[in-house]
Amino acid sequence: MLLEKSKLIGNKTIEISGSKSISNRLLILHQLFENFSIENLSNSQDTQLLAAALQSTSEVIDIHHAGTAMRFLTSYYAIQDGKTVILTGSDRMKQRPIKFLVEALRDLGAEITYLENEGFPPLKITGKKLAKRSVTIPANISSQFISSLMLIGGKLENGLEINLAGKITSKPYLEMTLKILRTLDIAYEWEENTINIFPTTEFLKNTHNIPFVVESDWSSASYFYSLAAISRETVNLKSFKPYSLQGDSVLKEIYWQYFGVNTISEGAESRISLLPDNFFNFPDKINLDMNDCPDIAQTLCVTATALKIPFEITGLSTLKVKETDRLLALRNELFKIGCISEITEDSISSLKFFEPNENISIQTYNDHRMAMSFAPFCLVKKLNIEDDAVVEKSYPDFWANFNQVIEKTD
Repeated sequence: MLLEKSKLIGNKTIEISGSKSISNRLLILHQLFENFSIENLSNSQDTQLLAAALQSTSEVIDIHHAGTAMRFLTSYYAIQDGKTVILTGSDRMKQRPIKFLVEALRDLGAEITYLENEGFPPLKITGKKLAKRSVTIPANISSQFISSLMLIGGKLENGLEINLAGKITSKPYLEMTLKILRTLDIAYEWEENTINIFPTTEFLKNTHNIPFVVESDWSSASYFYSLAAISRETVNLKSFKPYSLQGDSVLKEIYWQYFGVNTISEGAESRISLLPDNFFNFPDKINLDMNDCPDIAQTLCVTATALKIPFEITGLSTLKVKETDRLLALRNELFKIGCISEITEDSISSLKFFEPNENISIQTYNDHRMAMSFAPFCLVKKLNIEDDAVVEKSYPDFWANFNQVIEKTD
């Protein structure tokens, strides 16, 4: 998709669909407990794939590129007594490690075998009742592994004690999972590095037939924060709550601190306004640990490059095992828009900014966030986004919404 050099149309309002992270957790819980309904479900491809898998009667479940679905379904199918499935995905999915989750489930008594490479999908899972209640799993791996265990904990007859070994990565995502459990009356305790999920013997009596309304997706909002920061024009977004379950809502503070974009909440309308301060003094350098919110790192790096603000972002170790090696991809594509950067196993730092060439073409690496995070750079220069349809994974309406708020400059 060719994006002409554009400007932001000030004060437009965009409505973003429900959070993918919340939606996917609720789908698993709804399948396990059933006693509530879901409104404003994400329309992302990942969520649709998970919903279809949960309703499928096939012995082979193919979740394509949907990493969350792979992790959550591994635990879900492990406790479906008497049911055997083969859980598989795309070629890239078969390269994404799942060993720590499988080992944890096996420790609990699950029957799971690898069908190709040890430690990677596809998996053959034969569901059974899991009576053991205590398991240890590394804390510095993907939070989705841990959330996957947490989601099934209330369904186990003895509950589940999860001991986290080491430093916890992406803690807000674990907190999100626990807040959802609390809303559904599934009891838990979290003390230091031990999470206890208690068995839920009664159906969620206080939530009987009460709809769970999914708030809009904060990581999807990040691209509009980027537009507001680069253009210094206002963007309005719906439907967002002032107090969010999502860890990526920290982008409110990040974009205020480093880019002077203030978030004004209008609670009655579930609307937020992204209001740039045109007298803001930009920092000499951005030094930030994004261990708790790695999914918005790409957006921040593009925003900083567009504004030529040096940056050093750490805490990004999980980005290497996403849809692509996001750190490597980010370094490659930032160079095309005028930033020489260096990467380590868990960080990216700008070294020098320069005037980029014409005919910029951004490779997306089959990664939805690469496409969306680089799109706002069209406010600086014309660029092409390769494989623009990749956004369907998390935000199918992205290009329609994006084109609502920009117009070609003369």
